[in-house]
This record gives sequence, C-alpha cells and structure tokens, in this order.
Amino acid sequence: MNTTINDVRLSSHFSLSEFLNLEKYPDNNPTMQHVVNMTYGCLMLLEPARQVVGPIIINSGFRNPRVNTLVGGVKNSQHLLGQAADIRPKDPHQFQRLVNFLRTCEHTDQLLTGPGWLHISWAPFTTPRHYVRVGYYK
Repeated sequence: MNTTINDVRLSSHFSLSEFLNLEKYPDNNPTMQHVVNMTYGCLMLLEPARQVVGPIIINSGFRNPRVNTLVGGVKNSQHLLGQAADIRPKDPHQFQRLVNFLRTCEHTDQLLTGPGWLHISWAPFTTPRHYVRVGYYK
C-alpha cells in the first residue's frame, strides 16, 4: 500500500497536508522533527480547541525558509519549526470563543489575532510564554 502525504494524520481531525499547502508551494516539505512539532500542536491545542468551537481551518502551517520569505513571515517565525499555525473557525461566529479558549490554554505560547483569523504557536520543548495580543494584525 502506498501512503501519500495526503494520508498522513497528525491527529483525529488534522492532516499533515493541511499544514503544508503543497498545491501552492510544492517544495514546502517538512522534516520528521517538524512533523513531530506539528503533531504536538494538534494534540495539545488544536484538537482541544476543536472540541470547543467545532471545525478549524488552517490558513498557514509549516513554512520552509523560501515559503516564509514569500509570504512575508518574520525570520524567527515559529512556522519554520512547525510550531505555529494561522487558523480560523469554520463557523465565524465561534471566533471569539476560539480566542477565549486558546488564551487560557496552558500550552499556548503565542496568540495574535487578526480580522477573523489568529496566529497560534506552541513550544514543545520550553515553557510557553502565554503571550497574547488581540488585534495584533490589522
């Protein structure tokens, strides 16, 4: 049986392909450590958040250095490590509920909100900073 990247599950409701956007960036390939980091984020933050707000859409997940530069990401972006995702709830009415849940989650490293979406990061190997800035992205 051949397994493709589209078949790789990071958790019950999230797949590796959702984090990579290979249709737009075909060379955006993670290492095994990146996959481990993304799995941690799914299990510790995204799955619990999904239980509260329903389905979550990943706008941007892992980025290799080229993709990070193309999208205007900062040089020390946690996206480069597989430790961040830009997300939004499928139901826009659940946005504030998602923000409220993630701001109180013990595993949240950074939470920055934009109009209808948010950046969430996690720190699998260090103590989370719990840095929250609502309205960070205008």
